[in-house]
Amino acid sequence: MELQKMVVLLLFLHLIFTGFEIVESSAHRHHHHHHHHHNAQSKFFVFGDSYADTGNNRRLASSWKMPYGITFPGKPAGRFSDGRVLTDYLASYVGVKSPVPYRWRKRGNKPTGCGMNFAFGGTGVFDTLTPEPNMTTQIDFLQKLIRDGVYTKHDLSLSIALVSNAGNDYGTYNHHNGTAQGFPAYITSVVNQLTLNLKRIHRLGVRKIAVTTLQPLGCLPQSTFISSYQSCNVSQNLLVSFHNLLLQQGVERLNNSSKDSAFVLLDINSAFTAAFKGQHNLTFSNPLKPCCVGISNQYSCGSVDETGVKKYVVCEDPKSAFFWDTVHPSQQGWLSVYSALQPSLNQLYS
Repeated sequence: MELQKMVVLLLFLHLIFTGFEIVESSAHRHHHHHHHHHNAQSKFFVFGDSYADTGNNRRLASSWKMPYGITFPGKPAGRFSDGRVLTDYLASYVGVKSPVPYRWRKRGNKPTGCGMNFAFGGTGVFDTLTPEPNMTTQIDFLQKLIRDGVYTKHDLSLSIALVSNAGNDYGTYNHHNGTAQGFPAYITSVVNQLTLNLKRIHRLGVRKIAVTTLQPLGCLPQSTFISSYQSCNVSQNLLVSFHNLLLQQGVERLNNSSKDSAFVLLDINSAFTAAFKGQHNLTFSNPLKPCCVGISNQYSCGSVDETGVKKYVVCEDPKSAFFWDTVHPSQQGWLSVYSALQPSLNQLYS
């Protein structure tokens, strides 16, 4: 608890707040040294936001516009990146195809065999500034599919879930002029709800559940552009530390109360930080600078004017950039995160 008190104190000392806005409206070859745990019957279920969404967002989202998807699959396909996202790498780890986005499940006989992706960009555990379904509703979707007999108890007993929470609840809090004093209590309510969601997914029968820590929000290009992409926002990252501390405690409590240690924390926060330092043999020219950026503050990656003229520029080599746009990693960025997560991923099969 002392650490917790200290973090809260630091938050108050540092809360010189600058736009905590994570809303994502603007917003790979398999490496054979990674373990693949193929089980013909494995199912992979995904819940969360744009860090995990592979095509659920409606067609108005930037993820369906050029230049998103230029690296993979070669055109925009609903991923908030130039290519693959965390979901795709974890699916390859589980040994299944990337699960079909929930919104496309009825299109042409799309296989629901390897599981399903319920993540929608821009969403949070609570309602955010997007009309897309929050995490509670996403879990309701799975529950309905189970009731309808699409997935059996046996399917679930072999399944793994990814739960991504990348901070949209906090962008929304800020947007609604939430106060600095109220932030610790709000973070606590977000993490409490997230913990309840994890428990509920497990109660539905999912065997192992991986949940991501919050990435260093203060290092996202939307925060670092103020320093010409040279330095992170310390106060935002302190809030992130508080979120991650509470989440770690929540996951420990869940594991202590479940016989099978079903919950695994994927520390993408440390993975981002390692990438910024050039670890894992992937170096990025300037890790805090995005590859695709609007030509001015009013434009974002993918913006065009009414005549169709591009209002953004794209770097020469997306592989050299950790971030694709002001919020989301590039395919290469996600690959470096995935490489850093290997030890935690092994816990999914321990």
